[in-house]
Amino acid sequence: MTNPIADPGHGHSPAAWTAVVIMLLGFTAGTVFFCAGMPTLVWASVGVMAVGLIIGWIMAKAGYGVNGPKYSPKGH
Repeated sequence: MTNPIADPGHGHSPAAWTAVVIMLLGFTAGTVFFCAGMPTLVWASVGVMAVGLIIGWIMAKAGYGVNGPKYSPKGH
């Protein structure tokens, strides 16, 4: 029987970190542009967030995801 409280291991991969960093940059830029009243750049920031998601998916398919052959888990 497996421990239900154990860490499932998701999200600790180069693909996940890259996707999250790109999406955080897009979100931060979008927030700044929203406060500055620049709706076109807000939507461009939404596009950056979508690109981050796509890059994360591509990296996971290339083997950099949690169960990918190019991923090596780090000890805590």
